[in-house]
Amino acid sequence: MKKIILLFFIANCLFIAAKGQKTNEIDLKTQGLTKYKGYFNFYWDEKTGRILLEVDNFNSEFLYVNSLPSGIGSNDLGLDRGQIGNSRIVKFIKSGPKILLIQPNYAYRAVSNNADERKSVEEAFAQSVIWGFKAEAQDGDKVLIDFTPFLLRDSHHIAYRLNSGNQGSYNEDESRSAVYLANTKSFPDNSEFEATITLTGKAKGGEISSVTPDPDAVTVRMHHSFIKLPDGNYKPRKFDPRSGYFDISYLDYATPMDQPIVKRFIARHRLQKKDPTAAMSEPVQPIVYYVDRGAPEPVRTALIEGASWWNQAFEAVGYINAFQVKLLPEDVDPMDIRYNIIQWVHRSTRGWSYGESITDPRTGEIIKGQVSLGSLRDRQDFLIAEGLLQPYEDGKPVSDAMMKLAIARLHQLAAHEVGHTLGLQHNFVASTNNRSSVMDYPPPYVALNNDGSIDLSKAYTTEIGSWDKRAILFGYQDFPVGTDEDAALKDIMSNTLKQGHLFITDEDARPAGSAHPLAHLWDNGTNAADELNRLMGIRKHLLDNFSEKAIRQDAPMATIEEALVPIYLLQRYQVEAASKMLGGIYYTYAIKNDGQITTKFIAPAEQWKAFNALMATISPDALAIPEKLIEKIPPRPVDYPRTRELFKSHTGLTFDPIAAAESSAGTTLAFMLNPERAARLVEYHARDNAQPGLIAVLDKLIAQTWKAPQQSGYKGQLQALVNGLTLKQLLTLAADNSAPESVGSIGLLEIDNLKSWMINSVKASSGEHKANLLFGLEQISQFEKDPAKFKPSPVLPMPDGSPIGE
Repeated sequence: MKKIILLFFIANCLFIAAKGQKTNEIDLKTQGLTKYKGYFNFYWDEKTGRILLEVDNFNSEFLYVNSLPSGIGSNDLGLDRGQIGNSRIVKFIKSGPKILLIQPNYAYRAVSNNADERKSVEEAFAQSVIWGFKAEAQDGDKVLIDFTPFLLRDSHHIAYRLNSGNQGSYNEDESRSAVYLANTKSFPDNSEFEATITLTGKAKGGEISSVTPDPDAVTVRMHHSFIKLPDGNYKPRKFDPRSGYFDISYLDYATPMDQPIVKRFIARHRLQKKDPTAAMSEPVQPIVYYVDRGAPEPVRTALIEGASWWNQAFEAVGYINAFQVKLLPEDVDPMDIRYNIIQWVHRSTRGWSYGESITDPRTGEIIKGQVSLGSLRDRQDFLIAEGLLQPYEDGKPVSDAMMKLAIARLHQLAAHEVGHTLGLQHNFVASTNNRSSVMDYPPPYVALNNDGSIDLSKAYTTEIGSWDKRAILFGYQDFPVGTDEDAALKDIMSNTLKQGHLFITDEDARPAGSAHPLAHLWDNGTNAADELNRLMGIRKHLLDNFSEKAIRQDAPMATIEEALVPIYLLQRYQVEAASKMLGGIYYTYAIKNDGQITTKFIAPAEQWKAFNALMATISPDALAIPEKLIEKIPPRPVDYPRTRELFKSHTGLTFDPIAAAESSAGTTLAFMLNPERAARLVEYHARDNAQPGLIAVLDKLIAQTWKAPQQSGYKGQLQALVNGLTLKQLLTLAADNSAPESVGSIGLLEIDNLKSWMINSVKASSGEHKANLLFGLEQISQFEKDPAKFKPSPVLPMPDGSPIGE
């Protein structure tokens, strides 16, 4: 009996003890799993392949970034290794067993101490729930969620990109997707997750088929970063449209009525001097960039050297060793948010390089810079150098000048793309001011020596530009306590303008009909027309002497065309630049009372000079390829197919010199008769009759094409080609509904006048010239039947010049 009583007593004590002890659900759920401690603790379940995430910071905001560490490799598809996806501020909220990852709307805010005022704005605009989870276990305020479905989704929207790009119909395939544990880690201020994602479907596009072993199963990796937001010690800097910086903006509904509601701040890294009062000081924390270990030599050294140019700008601001470039340590994941990266990215064809930043949406502070440099760009520069120098002479050693040119370009390219990740936009006017910025697009500067040899000694700049130094001064100067920052920045900008620096960027330089006479891509010289004339002289010399010395000893003769393309089209970007002088207007991003010219007409003489320079590029003499060179270019041999880097052809397998001329002349005429340019010619002439009007331009154009003395033979065919292209462009302009009626009416007038001249000229013509006139009259007849439906045959495009893709 005593024994029974004792056992009952012990059991009762154990029951009471167990009742008083709280069960730890998360410990039980994660027993035997591998725990990763850090900003977000998480657990790896080897048996099920799951990631279980601990959430204990509900309603606390952090930064979420998705990226693509393993890409597809096609420029056209634009899904590169290292590509940054979306950056957004998010937070976890809890409702019963449900956990939501929600993105607040930071585009609309109330920067106010009044909680009700902030709440009214939050409730006025939609937010976005990115994902929903169910609690797997809970201990107090700490919840465990299954994070795996979130990681295994198509967060980079690759299926959508492939589907919309007509590459096929794809969906994510969970059975072929899994957590990529090697790059799944957690640190004190960031947690990094990665997954292998497979998209399956039915491929139908050539681009995806060319870069994927099985185009019905496209496998990449997707990365997710959860990042602690920066502390509140960073001070945003006000945006100035003249400064050259990217901006972040939002509407602040707490703004007094007499102040602008839109707030704008520049994007920049955090950089502070240890001693802001010192003329030169070390930084509290330097900006450090790391170069991809996969970049081979001598590329790797060139990238380090070129990117390091920026330290020259920071030294000019008063920093000592504030900008550093190093080789990425072996054990570092390039997608780790703590590292600014310069990646060497491989693609199937040459493409754009670019610099991206991960930025705090609240302030504009750049948290990570990510540069992607296309690995085939250096080979394109090497090819251009081969065409310029023709270095392969029998029995002679090959010069290292091509390699030097390619390395010089890599220096500039690295500096340029890093500049974007420092917050800087393109400055497409810098080339006209002694190449004052690496943020322009530079072509190699080519000169002709007295002995006829090509001089590439000044092909590319060798240091950071003077405008770059002024831009860094504006964005990164650390002012001593008590400084009136607004006044100091105004003074910096005033001095920048006094030094003759100007900033004009993409929207004013890229469109075909843009008007600024100085803002161009891939141009040189202070005057676009003068530089075009200079380049055409060098081009003529190169074409007259072009031969098989442009290709290696064992190369098929047909590959002369590869080196010929950039030489025949040496003028292509300068043509675009010169066209902007015609019907163009000078202007600045002026601020009230800053002393800058706001707008100014271009002198008529300068516009006519540009017109004449453009017309010289479509003359038969300029378009003709020497017969001795044409004879050296046979059809392509087996396994050397034609590519988009080569001229198109109307003659089948054979090289077509007239088609090459068509692509060149057609592009020039398209720029000259751009509808927006035509509209400006009408408007500016109406405001100032000294300005060239559209009628005067078209009259001169027709006089120098159709009405010029007709040549015979090869050059006669080129002349007929240009006549036809001129008429096509004129008919297209007259039928363009986007152009104002004034342009259309003048176009009709010129067509009618030309038609009358053609009718009279047919009677006195014969042979091919008569055929040219009759075909032109037939084109006009088709146009007159229904201008709105008239569509002339398309003009052959130039081979790809700028890097392929967007």
